[in-house]
Amino acid sequence: MTQQIKDFSDEVEELASCLMTMPANAWTAATGFKDWTPEDVVQHLHHSDLMAMASADGVEAFAAFRADMQAMRDRGMTNVEATRVRLGNPQGLQLLELWRRTALVLCERLSLLAPETRMPWAGPGMGLRMFATARQMETWSHGQAIYDLLGMERPAASPRLRNIAEIGVRTFGWTFKNRTQEPPGPQPEVRLETPFGEPWVWIGEGGFVVGGVIQFCQVVTQTRNVADTQLRVEGEAAREWMALAQCFAGPPEMPPKPGARVQSVRRWGG
Repeated sequence: MTQQIKDFSDEVEELASCLMTMPANAWTAATGFKDWTPEDVVQHLHHSDLMAMASADGVEAFAAFRADMQAMRDRGMTNVEATRVRLGNPQGLQLLELWRRTALVLCERLSLLAPETRMPWAGPGMGLRMFATARQMETWSHGQAIYDLLGMERPAASPRLRNIAEIGVRTFGWTFKNRTQEPPGPQPEVRLETPFGEPWVWIGEGGFVVGGVIQFCQVVTQTRNVADTQLRVEGEAAREWMALAQCFAGPPEMPPKPGARVQSVRRWGG
């Protein structure tokens, strides 16, 4: 199993551990992410992992999976509704176990593929290592809404967070290209503090972004507005990037407004 696949597996287990201790009434509470509930979040992750499994089975299996989902959307269903129908609407701990088991099987399935395998996806295809990192990134970023709902700090930064930070840095140009804009200048330097000794550094010339690795990853995955972090951002290119940063594929999306996605102060019962 490559390191990237192992990192994805560990990300799944960390979020699953949080969900296992979540109060029962939190499963259907609205999070700060599009008012999705934790059930919506886990259903979405499970659906994406099933789509990834189809990708691992080849181009034809992947195309059939997408065609089936499109047929449900053509009948007027939203993506969330179509996912519920496809999964049989499992709930709570049953959904958690279904998602976790499927994600870990996916990791085993990916580990059997040749390292040079190209994986089809909704956007451009990806190499196997990047594909596993993309699954890790989506799991990590959607998990933020659940930690916020519960008023919990994320666990301390893990070395595997380097994968998400790397995607964040590499998609500087994509953030603007996706909006049919030219980058406002050279790529900024990024210097991220970690608990592992020396900071992680990516050299650049268009100003700089300095701060904690978790907060940088929150900004590039659009789970935080940069104004809600302690990141230091200097230079026009750096400021415009952090105001729009999007490390994931798909159409342009705007980051949350300042103060929109922060930790809940609600007190949860059992």
